[in-house]
Amino acid sequence: MIILKWSQTLYLSVLTTTMFIASIHMAFSAELRIDITQGTVKPLPVAVTDFIGDKAVEQEYGRNITRVISNDLERSGLFKPLDKRAFIQSKHTTDTLPRFGDWRIISAQALVQGRVMLVPDGRLRVEFRLWDVFAEQQMQGLAYFTAPDNWRRVAHIVSDAIYKRITGESGYFDTRIVYVSETGQQTQRTKRLAIMDQDGANHQFLTDGSTLVLTPRFSPTSQDITYLSYFGDKPRVYIFNIETGHQEILGDFPGMTFAPRFSADGKKVIFSMAKDGNSEIFTMDIKTRATERLTHHSSIDTSPSFSPDGKFITFNSDRGGSQQIYVMMANGSNVKRISYGKGRYATPVWSPRGDLIAFTKFTGGRFYIGVMRPDGKGERLLAEDFLVEAPTWAPNGRVLMFFRQGRSNVDGSGGKSKLYSIDLTGHNERQVITPLDGSDPAWSPLIP
Repeated sequence: MIILKWSQTLYLSVLTTTMFIASIHMAFSAELRIDITQGTVKPLPVAVTDFIGDKAVEQEYGRNITRVISNDLERSGLFKPLDKRAFIQSKHTTDTLPRFGDWRIISAQALVQGRVMLVPDGRLRVEFRLWDVFAEQQMQGLAYFTAPDNWRRVAHIVSDAIYKRITGESGYFDTRIVYVSETGQQTQRTKRLAIMDQDGANHQFLTDGSTLVLTPRFSPTSQDITYLSYFGDKPRVYIFNIETGHQEILGDFPGMTFAPRFSADGKKVIFSMAKDGNSEIFTMDIKTRATERLTHHSSIDTSPSFSPDGKFITFNSDRGGSQQIYVMMANGSNVKRISYGKGRYATPVWSPRGDLIAFTKFTGGRFYIGVMRPDGKGERLLAEDFLVEAPTWAPNGRVLMFFRQGRSNVDGSGGKSKLYSIDLTGHNERQVITPLDGSDPAWSPLIP
């Protein structure tokens, strides 16, 4: 049962993005850039100053926004925010040039400065500048208008702008995570649907735990989620809109093994359904509720996921004798096995970039989170443990989130489940803090 509706105040009531014009023209020729195509990346030293304001309340917003920006950049593993205690230039304005020599002394390569103002109509105006310290050039200058309550989202949007300008790829900070929050012993777990910002802020429960919820998934085109819930002993698939709080039953599917995922255009869902001991893959049109069966095999076919262009589907199957990953056309034709490593493969998920497929692998008594190309080549294992499962992609295709579960004791205690993120290098693993245990994360697209 859904017990919470999302308030529209979570969104920018008015979000205006304009170029910030100063006495000097913006220079687009700066060459400061992080190459994130390399195997390992040394974090870029960046100075993020407290955004200034004339009033005490503006200064408070400025400090809070700066803190969120610094945390976003640091968590990416690509940036190293410098300690403010090392700053030589302690005061600045956004309409004069920084003292670049002061920032070079402390090894800053990029500098972020900003200002916060409460305008007469009650909105918050947040402007920032990104500087290339060594080239002594402005790389970017933007201003945003929003309701004061949305200061945290503005901070994430600024972080995304910085990330994109320096890496050349879209950021992922202005996003949400939906997941299953868990309490109780392993033999009697209470599972609630929960949602939060990607950094763990603005945490909310969406269900009250009276019914079992499983495998939430975000639409790639909207703020809709789909999830599986048991009403009595009957599994039901729901669609829930985060913006409006509206939910509807997609259907009752006896024997369904996994909750559905959305198609690339958000108009269909794809799922596996077991009948007569056999699991096959189906799609359903969300508007018409018309279903189409895609696989016809005596094996178990599960965990389907669309490619971002909607032309292909990846899934796992034991049709080859063991659980492996396959790719087929969107109409179910031309099925090809792509995994040939040791062990069993499961839960393939296509990257939003289309270049990789994430998966769970079990071999040698251990679980792994890995990625491979759609042709099966280039397999890389990123994380391992007693149990790691449910990879989900950030919208830029550079970061994965999953959950890790420890061993349970004989009395049912232990077995804690926690969320983690890791980038494609495998060198920036971070725990995502949640109030309770967490499993089955799903990453949203960028918030519109």
